[in-house]
Amino acid sequence: MEEGPRSAAPYVQGFIVPVPHARREDYRKMAQDAWPMFEGYGAIRVIEAWGDDVPAGKITDFARSVEAGEEENVVFSYIEWPSREVCDAAAEKMQSDESMMPPEGFVMPFDGKRMVYGGFTPIVTLGE
Repeated sequence: MEEGPRSAAPYVQGFIVPVPHARREDYRKMAQDAWPMFEGYGAIRVIEAWGDDVPAGKITDFARSVEAGEEENVVFSYIEWPSREVCDAAAEKMQSDESMMPPEGFVMPFDGKRMVYGGFTPIVTLGE
């Protein structure tokens, strides 16, 4: 899934999360449904990528980083923002936004406790 135009965004948030194979479509739908909210807070683009070439390493790898089990896959995603300030302001607003609360009975399609995430300032942007 990719939402929004390509750009050389000056701030990026990256995420790695384990998602059960059986919940792939649930995850995709949740991510798709969240785009209007992120866009409304100023996000430029969101990428959600289902792992299809995630080899096991000898010391570390994507699956180990989130303790993904045999029944899970790793999703790599990122959100591009026009600036760190816009990203930080969005995070603050989301904390008090009641629309961020999942609907009654909603079950997250992943274990958020095993999500790895961080914010990054690009030092090289090449291509489009």
